[in-house]
Amino acid sequence: MMRKGRKAPAGGPDPGPAGIAPAAASFGDFIGAWNELQGWRTPALHRRIGRWLEDRWRGGDTRLLLMVFRNAGKSTLVGLFCAWLLSRNPELRILVLAAEHELARKMTRTVRGIIERHPMTRELLPERLEEWASDRLTVRRARVERDPSLLARGLGANITGTRADIVVCDDVEVPNTADTPGKRAELRERLAETGFILVPGGTQLYVGTPHSYYSIYADEARGELEETTPFLDGFDRLVIPVRENGASVWPERFDEAAIDRIARETGPHRFKSQMMLVPTHMRDVRLDPDRLQRYDGPLEIREANGETVLSLAGRRMRRASAWWDPALGRPEKGDGSVVAVVYLDDDGNCFLHRLRYLVTAPDRLDGADEATFMCREVVALARELELPSITVESNGLGALLPGLLRQAVNDARLDTAVVAKSSSVPKERRILEALDPVLAARRLHVHESVWQSPFIREMREWSPGRSGGTDDALDAVAACIAAEPVHLRQSPRAAPRSTRPGAATPHQARTEFDPLAAKATDV
Repeated sequence: MMRKGRKAPAGGPDPGPAGIAPAAASFGDFIGAWNELQGWRTPALHRRIGRWLEDRWRGGDTRLLLMVFRNAGKSTLVGLFCAWLLSRNPELRILVLAAEHELARKMTRTVRGIIERHPMTRELLPERLEEWASDRLTVRRARVERDPSLLARGLGANITGTRADIVVCDDVEVPNTADTPGKRAELRERLAETGFILVPGGTQLYVGTPHSYYSIYADEARGELEETTPFLDGFDRLVIPVRENGASVWPERFDEAAIDRIARETGPHRFKSQMMLVPTHMRDVRLDPDRLQRYDGPLEIREANGETVLSLAGRRMRRASAWWDPALGRPEKGDGSVVAVVYLDDDGNCFLHRLRYLVTAPDRLDGADEATFMCREVVALARELELPSITVESNGLGALLPGLLRQAVNDARLDTAVVAKSSSVPKERRILEALDPVLAARRLHVHESVWQSPFIREMREWSPGRSGGTDDALDAVAACIAAEPVHLRQSPRAAPRSTRPGAATPHQARTEFDPLAAKATDV
């Protein structure tokens, strides 16, 4: 659109406001021209975001993450960015992905409206609007391409065969894609497929706000998800919460009274996540992992003054409890078969030293049936950790296992007791009664290896009365803590250690493990 009283130069397009040619316009100029057309002023926040996007693009950065608080206009700015890029290079192919198809179409409609009205994009309008829809559009370009200039798709759509120079992931993480472990895993899998869509040297731009502690936008790896690096590791980030250094970043629209009102109406968790951009759960964490005491190092076993001494983190252990909650099959296809081992010192501190998932995959059975295989695994753990006894939950499947485990213990020449115990206490009550007191007193110490297990995730996501989550590790640990602990042997066994299989005097029981070799069993 030309300004009144100014003519377009002969033989060329309208140069836009202030005589700026479209191809030479900065993104800031492009934003300013659009806002002038709309009768808006450009806030400092938008100028800041615009500078960052342009600087990253001109600098050749191809992995970008833009996190800005809700209702800050970030999607409109990204739509302007897409239109600006097409005005500079009409041959570009842009794919917009969103959690749902309708959300992706909103971005396409935004870009289409900008191209139709912006004074710097009129040359992009094609002569025939054959591909000028709400989910795909093709601008006027020199080459004939199979893919449109801009294509909108939801995460569930089939995008096989599509190619793009730029992939914009706009609000791919929403409650519907991030409120359960299964949905979060599926989200990561779908986003990983964009690597096959993007051409070499292409650009990925993520735009959104976190909706979970396990957000794809988290800047730290979540060990309990088996991450060694954050999901978007290496991405250049611009993170702008509604408040920086205690002051609003957009005071004209979000003054302190407005921000306080949003905090009251949305609640502390949603405000922290959506407005302050801190990945967190959208509800209270009933079992807070921040109350755990973290430690590392092996279980130390030595003979001293005629006694067997077991130590963890420099403290002598006096009692031990081991609980096996059995199940058949693989944990991702049902309940997990979990063994929990807890030691206690004289001061009432509990040390959760080991969680082991017994995985009965066919390629690991080595000719044994599943029950026998699991019993052998438990016996190996009992030998390694000097366990005086193991309690087997005998409900259901467990009714057959105590006898098989006793036989396996005898075959291994261990004097570990096997106790069968059925449970009639509701699982929710058992978890609360066992874990609440030790967490409140901060007396539950957890080994580093357990932090890499599903136990921590289960703690963060567990809530009384809430169904749909997994709690295999929580249940096993709670039962282990609640069980009557057994005093550790304070004198050497009758047979010298050197005569028993796998024994040495003195020695340390190694609890570190190769995560690649033992990923399926030890956590």
